[in-house]
Amino acid sequence: MTLQEAQQTVDNWIKTYGVRYFSELTNMAVLTEEVGELARVMARRYGDQSFKQGESDNLSDELADVLWVLICIANQTGVDLTTALEQNIAKKTSRDATRHKLNQKLK
Repeated sequence: MTLQEAQQTVDNWIKTYGVRYFSELTNMAVLTEEVGELARVMARRYGDQSFKQGESDNLSDELADVLWVLICIANQTGVDLTTALEQNIAKKTSRDATRHKLNQKLK
């Protein structure tokens, strides 16, 4: 699935099952909540914490939740994520062409 297809699929789902998009501010709060849930899984899987009884190691689902809300925000604010990502990669490539290669901390 391309980013464009993902944006269209989420939009169709919202219009079919979700009634309407939550407000942009609400979706920003939901995105923050979802990132927190992702952080919890990461801390337990890769960090020093362990899973509590009843918690699940659902990394892929938490990543998908973050992506879903991010796509919602892009859709409701008119951002084409394909174009945005392409422009962002070009910016990073131009800006950081040698930065990381020359970073002694990464050697």
